Amino acid sequence: MLARLGIVLLILAVGAGGVLLLRATTSREAGPTSTENAAEAIPAADVEPGAVAPATATATARPRPQAVAGEDPLRTWANRLAGPAEIPARALMAYGNAELVLRTEDPGCHLSWATLAGIGRIESDHGRYGGAELRDDGRPSKPIVGVPLDGSPGVRAISDTDGGRFDGDPAVDRAVGPMQFIPSTWHRWAADANLDGRGDPQQIDDAALAAARYLCANDRDLAVPADWWAAVFSYNNSVSYGQKVFGLADAYARATL
Repeated sequence: MLARLGIVLLILAVGAGGVLLLRATTSREAGPTSTENAAEAIPAADVEPGAVAPATATATARPRPQAVAGEDPLRTWANRLAGPAEIPARALMAYGNAELVLRTEDPGCHLSWATLAGIGRIESDHGRYGGAELRDDGRPSKPIVGVPLDGSPGVRAISDTDGGRFDGDPAVDRAVGPMQFIPSTWHRWAADANLDGRGDPQQIDDAALAAARYLCANDRDLAVPADWWAAVFSYNNSVSYGQKVFGLADAYARATL
């Protein structure tokens, strides 16, 4: 059941330094301002989704090893999973941290890192779109900016909302960063997960946590199939998009077995 997919948790023991739960600067008392994020802005990755219906997801998580004193449990988990999941460890740390924060902040949402990873794969290949490399500071080696949202075939028409601050375009909006936020949506959901004093949609910790809160809006429980689909459709209102996210998330969850 999809409940299994939604509860593929990071079973991380608290070592000597503990598990770092980063915070952010915005609340989520209201729903998102946009019904779609930006799969139109950056073409969907060439992926073959696996399961496309909630009843087919059956992956479960196995307990993680105890952390060794002095280790960062989240980094250790990400390094171990990076190969099997084919996701950069730095991106996994961002997705995992977002799950951990939401487990404390909104435990009823049951957000899984695997769902965030599915979205991150489609939106930017985990911060590597266009030949970029995801650096250790969580930012791509070059900014990830989508096509102009000017109403051309296949894209929405969205007038400029940020004066070009995030996307460099003062005429129309463009989706930005590893999780492809439209500037107006980022303005509402911006998060400062790495605690550097600012929310940056190009920084994957910030972007992943903002995406997590966006998905959990309106008291959704992502362990419930209808809520999971509603969350993903709020990110991009497309059946094919939702199916790709589901297939990828299912595959990522299975990589933990």
